[in-house]
Parts: sequence; C-alpha cells; structure tokens
Amino acid sequence: MVRNSPDTEKNLFSTDKEYAFRVLFDLYSKRLFTFALSMTKSSADAEEIIQECFLRLWVQWNNLPDIDSPEAFLYRMVRNRTLDHLRKISREKKMINQVWSNLSQPDRSLEELILTREYQQLIDQALSQLSPRKQQIYRLSREQEHSHEEIAAITGLSRSRVNNILSETLRFIKMHLDKHSSDLGIVFWIYAFNHFR
Repeated sequence: MVRNSPDTEKNLFSTDKEYAFRVLFDLYSKRLFTFALSMTKSSADAEEIIQECFLRLWVQWNNLPDIDSPEAFLYRMVRNRTLDHLRKISREKKMINQVWSNLSQPDRSLEELILTREYQQLIDQALSQLSPRKQQIYRLSREQEHSHEEIAAITGLSRSRVNNILSETLRFIKMHLDKHSSDLGIVFWIYAFNHFR
C-alpha cells in the first residue's frame, strides 16, 4: 500500500469506516507493535496491547474527537495502554513479593502448596479449556521439565513461538485461578516464574 500523506490520513476519519480502519492498521500496526515491544520486552504483551488499541479505535470510531494526526493519536493510545500495563505488572510484582514473604514458613513450602490436589484440579480445569497444542507445550515444560529449546525441537516450533505460547498459557491459568482465589493465582505466578525459564 502506498503511504498516504498526513492530510489524506486526517481525512480518513470522514470516509468509509472499514476502509479507513484497514488503511490505518496496515500503515501503523507493525510500527506500533515494535514501539510497544521496546517498552514491554514481551512480544505476547505487545501484540495484546496493539489488538486492544485497535479494537478500542474501532469501537469508539464514531465518538473520536477531531484528529489532526492519526499517527500521533495511535502512538499516544499505545503508549498510554503500555504504561497502564507496566504499572499493573509493577503492582503484581509487589503483591508477589508480599505473598512470597507470607508463604516462606519452615513448615509449609511453596512446592507443597502447588502440589495440593485442589490446586492441581484447578490447573487441569484451566488446561482443558485450551487447545491441544497449548496443553502439550505446558505439560512438556511443567510436567516433563523440558527446556524451551527442547520443546521447540519436539514440536517443530520456533523457540520464540514456544515462549509466546507458554506466556499465553500461564496468563490464562492465572486468570482461571484468580476466579477461585487471588492468592492461588499469585502463588501460581511465583511458581511459574521459577520453573518456566
């Protein structure tokens, strides 16, 4: 696609919504992904942020203010969403540190808590909702303790794809556990960071 001029891009908001949205997505999605990736250091998180921002753009299209520069508007939207994401991660790390401190008791190890029957059942419930590929990669990593490189060789996927799938799977399991107990979700997150490198 030929790059539009700034004036043409500005006028996109007064043209057909689907056409204008596709033009903006084609022009900026890759650059915005690189921008978000530079801040988050996670391709999975960056991809999720870009998807959220373009979804928000689509939903709010008819209520958008006058936009002189679509490029600046999109970068500002992605920057703000990324900063929100980073602030959330920072809060979660503080919570994890607090829970870790509370759980570090001589008579109750983290391993014992992770392996309780109820906890494992909740993890299995979460896994059953995922695709066979995600289940396979999780079990290769968690249960068979294969490295990411080994999983890539077994599945025929790239190491970065394995990393992304594990990241998505861990996030989904944590969300499932959070529905039952936020402490369980945080404990899982601690355990995951210690065992899924």
